[in-house]
Amino acid sequence: MALTGQAAPIGELVDERAVVNGVVALLATGGSTNHTMHLVAMAAAAGIDLRWDDFAALSAAVPSLTRIYPNGSADINHFHAAGGMACLIGELLDGGLLHGSARTVAGTDLAASYRTEPVLADGALTWRDGPTESLDKSVLRGVADPFASDGGLRMLSGNLGQAVLKTSAVKPEHRVVEAPARVFADQAAFLSAFSADELDGDLVAVMRNQGPRANGMPELHKLIPALGVLQDRGHAVALVTDGRMSGASGKIPAAIHLTPEAAAGGPLARVRDGDMLRLDAVAGVLQAVVDADEFAARPAAPPPSAPVGTGRELFAAFRDAVGRADQGASVFGAIS
Repeated sequence: MALTGQAAPIGELVDERAVVNGVVALLATGGSTNHTMHLVAMAAAAGIDLRWDDFAALSAAVPSLTRIYPNGSADINHFHAAGGMACLIGELLDGGLLHGSARTVAGTDLAASYRTEPVLADGALTWRDGPTESLDKSVLRGVADPFASDGGLRMLSGNLGQAVLKTSAVKPEHRVVEAPARVFADQAAFLSAFSADELDGDLVAVMRNQGPRANGMPELHKLIPALGVLQDRGHAVALVTDGRMSGASGKIPAAIHLTPEAAAGGPLARVRDGDMLRLDAVAGVLQAVVDADEFAARPAAPPPSAPVGTGRELFAAFRDAVGRADQGASVFGAIS
């Protein structure tokens, strides 16, 4: 308000246009899969019903315009040097993929404010026109010449529930895996089996009881290097989890944020070692290839004990109230 004389309260900024713009930016940049929860929760707080099906529909229409780790070797500094947000937003606006009328914190709409970028000149903040085209097309491209025609995000569904899979860093030959399950309680158990050379073959690693209700949904990034080694050895490998992997899922096909989670009675709690699981990122399928009647009749594995010590007991009310991953893993509830 001090800069423009115009109020820009958050309640007026976050509308349907801003939410759609956020999803489009996520898809165009190959950004973190965490946003498939964060954006849903933010939208719900603003009274907007955003669903995973909306991400999937937009992913089919929004091209991939960047190659930033893990989708490429560049980091965020390379992206900025190639043209950064000014160039990217300009491309998306010119391609008709963003709502240019959405208001911004600068007090203007997106179409009026995106072309400038902040710089320091003699210790003072100034603004200059940003690049209008990419300065490095190995990192940033335009809508007319994208790295891929879609946003590299898939929603998988089947008798295990619904999950998110980021395909943008997964080679096409690794996007369909059917292999026996190996079930683990946590990352330490998986890494112990890997170190003992017990994982010599095709497998779908199942990491359950890692969802918001079970233990707050920690990052499972320690799994990826070991799974990558197995894939490099020529094994067909994949990961299925009700936990969180963010953008670091990298080259491994990883069905993450599976909902309903095991701790809430989801089907993942009935998966056993040796069950054939099928992960198909092309057809959007996540399936336990098990007799339907037998699978339905199986008892669920018991949920984990509530964490104790260092004050974690204080969070019991939140664990009981937290929502599903596809509803933003929020305590505020979903839009009805």
